[in-house]
Amino acid sequence: MSVTLDQTLFLPMLGRLWLFFMLVFRIVILGTVADDTFSDEQEEFTCNTLQPGCKQVCFNMAFPISMFRFWVFEIILIASPSLLFLLYATHHYEKRKDHDKTCKFSTDNLKKEKRFKNLYKVNLLFRVAVEVGFLVGQWKLYGFDVNEQFECERFPCPKIVDCFTSRPAEKTIFLHFYFSVGVLSIFISILELGHFCIKTYCTTKIQKSTINYDLNHIPPIFSLL
Repeated sequence: MSVTLDQTLFLPMLGRLWLFFMLVFRIVILGTVADDTFSDEQEEFTCNTLQPGCKQVCFNMAFPISMFRFWVFEIILIASPSLLFLLYATHHYEKRKDHDKTCKFSTDNLKKEKRFKNLYKVNLLFRVAVEVGFLVGQWKLYGFDVNEQFECERFPCPKIVDCFTSRPAEKTIFLHFYFSVGVLSIFISILELGHFCIKTYCTTKIQKSTINYDLNHIPPIFSLL
């Protein structure tokens, strides 16, 4: 029985679909369309007062963290573990191909395969947890709408001032878009985790059946030793 690391186990169709969504709907759009929308958000943020420092304080109240930086940090935190795991899995897969040609069965290979599966499961669980955390964070920080006007009453503002944000409609669309992408990413990751668990269970069951079959068909002379 040959025990090899199935590379498609760690990058199934759902995994490739998730990478596609990460690349196109997050990285590409954030680096092209969204960059123009958020590049001048602080410069175009205005308040009906000339009091020094009031504009900056009100902007920080309206946007504690820049949406653009928030999503960039989310991409880095979500994608980095997955990419590192793929590099790790690919390296060991290539390294073991030559070894598996000469060694058909090894308990060490079984241990390594089990370790890969555990790491992959942790990677998926971490991805789902981070996605959920950032969705909750986005909802808490920004809600689902960016108001074009809001009142601000903070020092050093002399009174209640009216402040106006730039491109509120575009930013609202991006809030809805990235929230939807996050929900879809969680859904794909959960499906991928379920597919992985089912495939792992079936593979383990087949391996055990093969081992039991081999043990039950040992020649009598060897079974007496």
